[in-house]
Amino acid sequence: MGQKVNPISFRLAVNKDWRSRWFANKKELPEMLHGDLKIRDYVKKKLALAAVARIIIERAWNSLRVTIHTARPGLVIGRKGAEIETMTKEISQMSGGKQVKIDIVEIKTPELEAQLVAENIALQLERRISFRRAMKKAMQTTMEQGALGIKVRAAGRLGGAEIARVESSKQGKAPLHTLRANIDYGFAEAKTMYGTIGVKCWVCKKDPAPAQNNQEAAAAA
Repeated sequence: MGQKVNPISFRLAVNKDWRSRWFANKKELPEMLHGDLKIRDYVKKKLALAAVARIIIERAWNSLRVTIHTARPGLVIGRKGAEIETMTKEISQMSGGKQVKIDIVEIKTPELEAQLVAENIALQLERRISFRRAMKKAMQTTMEQGALGIKVRAAGRLGGAEIARVESSKQGKAPLHTLRANIDYGFAEAKTMYGTIGVKCWVCKKDPAPAQNNQEAAAAA
């Protein structure tokens, strides 16, 4: 049997970082973990149209920082920051009255974010666009934006067929076993009339590390 592992957790010690950054003892761990899941679900539902790729949660003694990586920061902020104020109050209530700070990070190239690519394909499937066409178009735009490779996998009653099946396609290189590779992973579900279709996406990005190393070497010289 093939052993599947999440590409992000697989690379945590190498080139990826945790999305929940805090430390807890055995007693506090379940409460904090479920608190993070509730906050993530709430933000995802609240900002369903804001193209949210990642939500990073950091906890200190009595404070909570939520960093939202989004392609549409205007929708997240709202008019005169009204949306952020509402979210801050509601997240504070959810976390037992802790002090909450929300940061917003704009994503310049949403085509290179695997989560956003998967959500875009899922949205097209819900609109009854052919799955092959949706996958092909998403892969083309991602490759045009400078990705090294992309792999997309859709599973479910594709095209309304009686029997569920899996279809996958790939462009460029996506070495999932290479830990050095900068692989981004995203998963989304399309709720169609004839059932749920799952969409997985792997994007192999260019590694930013060498450029930084060259700059540091030049500065040292």
